[in-house]
Amino acid sequence: MPAAAVAHPRGPGPIPPRAGVGLRFRHHQAVVAERPAIAWFEVHTENYMGGGRTPACLEAIRRNYAVSLHGVGLSLGSADGLDLAHLARVREVVERVEPGLVSEHLSWSITGGTYLADLLPLPMTEEALSVVCRHVDQVQGALRRSILVENPSTYLQFGHSLIPEWEFLAEVARRTGCGILCDVNNIYVSASNHGWDAMTYLHALPPAAIGEIHLAGHSVRQVGQGQILRIDDHGSRVAPAVWALYEAALGLFGPVPTLIEWDTDVPPLDVLMDEARLAEATLERRQHAIRSALVA
Repeated sequence: MPAAAVAHPRGPGPIPPRAGVGLRFRHHQAVVAERPAIAWFEVHTENYMGGGRTPACLEAIRRNYAVSLHGVGLSLGSADGLDLAHLARVREVVERVEPGLVSEHLSWSITGGTYLADLLPLPMTEEALSVVCRHVDQVQGALRRSILVENPSTYLQFGHSLIPEWEFLAEVARRTGCGILCDVNNIYVSASNHGWDAMTYLHALPPAAIGEIHLAGHSVRQVGQGQILRIDDHGSRVAPAVWALYEAALGLFGPVPTLIEWDTDVPPLDVLMDEARLAEATLERRQHAIRSALVA
């Protein structure tokens, strides 16, 4: 992968349909000093609010690389409404960083003004759908741009859910005009945990709405009576079955910006770069297949 070229003083803007990696604190200095050959980075929005050394480091990285912001705190599914103070802080980061993409999760994490340290699942109901769509509209209005909404990884289902998750997500995109961040590992984990068909999920998503793909590792737990639970812990290399599902996703959606996420037991940057090269090779194969089909 060639090094990213500097397009303007704030760095390249749009996120290209290539492989990137999630930028974590332990890799800041290596990225600044070594300028690794990667197309783009994604950071968690909440880690760069306020002043100090951390936002300044991102500013230096932003001069040379396209950057995407991935939020974890807006709680789009919260019945209590959005935290407007938090939304204002998100807007400040967006205005300062000028990211190529902005994304959030299809989840909730606030109740009674208390933040819970998790991305909790929603009941898939018409009421929850209305809440999420209202909040996505509110966020997009405040940021004056479209966002991407990421599908969750889940370990339980609400008994009164009436809408399949894939239809719920597609409907959020249709009603609000937002895009979808398709986390392929999340689809694989949830499909395995609930007995869904992962390809049914992928086929239900509107290709035109897919703005980014996430890949990550997951762990496997034995939970009794021979049952297996897959945990989306972002603490290992991408599993072979997830790579296969990623190939299928690119066959449906075409080349899409693809991120390697690694959030626990974060390894040296070289390991993330190895995973990114695998994603880049997969993207290149898809692009070659498209070109060959056009020539034929």
